[in-house]
Amino acid sequence: MNNDILYIDLNSCFATIEQQCRPMLRGRPVAITNRITPNACIIAASYEAKALGIKVGMRAREATSICKDLIFAETEPDKYIFVHEKLRAIMLDYSPDVTMKSIDEGVINLKHAPRHIYKCNRRKLGLEIKQRLKTEIGNYMRCNIGIASNRFLAKLAAELHKPDGLDEINSQNQREVFTTLKLTDLPGINVRMAARLNAVGIFTPLQFLDADEQTLVKLVCKSIDGSKWYKRLRGIEVDDIKSNIKSIGRQYVLESRTLSRSETEARILHLAEDVGYRLRSKHLYARGIYLWTYGYDDIQKHQQIILKDAINSNHDIIAIARQLFRNLPSPVRIIGITLYKLQATSNPQLCFEQNKKERAIALCKAEDAINLRFGARKIHCADTLNTEQVRCKIPFGSTRYLDHSL
Repeated sequence: MNNDILYIDLNSCFATIEQQCRPMLRGRPVAITNRITPNACIIAASYEAKALGIKVGMRAREATSICKDLIFAETEPDKYIFVHEKLRAIMLDYSPDVTMKSIDEGVINLKHAPRHIYKCNRRKLGLEIKQRLKTEIGNYMRCNIGIASNRFLAKLAAELHKPDGLDEINSQNQREVFTTLKLTDLPGINVRMAARLNAVGIFTPLQFLDADEQTLVKLVCKSIDGSKWYKRLRGIEVDDIKSNIKSIGRQYVLESRTLSRSETEARILHLAEDVGYRLRSKHLYARGIYLWTYGYDDIQKHQQIILKDAINSNHDIIAIARQLFRNLPSPVRIIGITLYKLQATSNPQLCFEQNKKERAIALCKAEDAINLRFGARKIHCADTLNTEQVRCKIPFGSTRYLDHSL
């Protein structure tokens, strides 16, 4: 098969962006957190910090005990979204078939690329993309690029030599590459999956590659997933799947247990506005709204409602969220809201308040257009004033709410 897949992965994305923006941080251990507090969770670390044992998921207090000189930086989502958009624009110059796997990872499928690009040497294209990152974003930006015939092998190639690697896995070198790896080095193989493979005598990636399809289907996965693994390992694409959105939600850990009930409600309404925008950005409507909280006793409480007519305006979502919150206790530690039972249209039947509903939808679209152009929350509900702490969350998985043209 042709090696038509390029997997691009920005190195230590958030930390590297901060080092690009602030030269005094370059070459120094940097940790990125959502808040500068002792219990904050590290969501990204520079390579200098990783070399000292600082890991993603570690608490700030623990990280400081390992490295007293560790520099903490609070997340600045606008920077990361800007780099994401620049990266995606560069990738789209090579093929219209681009999939962003996360804010800092993307896949280019060259099968649909213009003819002059498709004929280019793949390593040459990879080197060109690396140079464009430095030229168009910043000279401190680095990325790993993996080249292969499917996403799985391309991602594996991109992880071989971090940072700033460029590797290709093909039929000539695949077995050689696999001899240098452990099972858990393969994307998607965790400790539990490795144990299932070990149970049938598969202890290395080469043995995994040589296993027959029926063994993987009947003994390892006990499902069609075994067939998918058999194909993945042989460079056949099985992961190019677009799934429908089933629900849209957000949660927030409250910054203090001393917040009043009205302050907690304001933060819930802030989340309601956010999920409403996400809903409209995908041209969807919701019939179900689920509101939940975790108290300081770690017991979850929830309220939900299923509507007869689907909604997507901020006015309706906020009104229902406010109503549901009245039936929940406080104080709480974590709050969350989820929209579900999503559909492409509202109730098609006309009603006496049709003009009112259409005006509300038109108003929301105007608000969304202004906020998209001039920045988030330039226009927002007055009941969500003084909730700047509920910052925009940077997704580690899907970027469907960042890529507005999708």
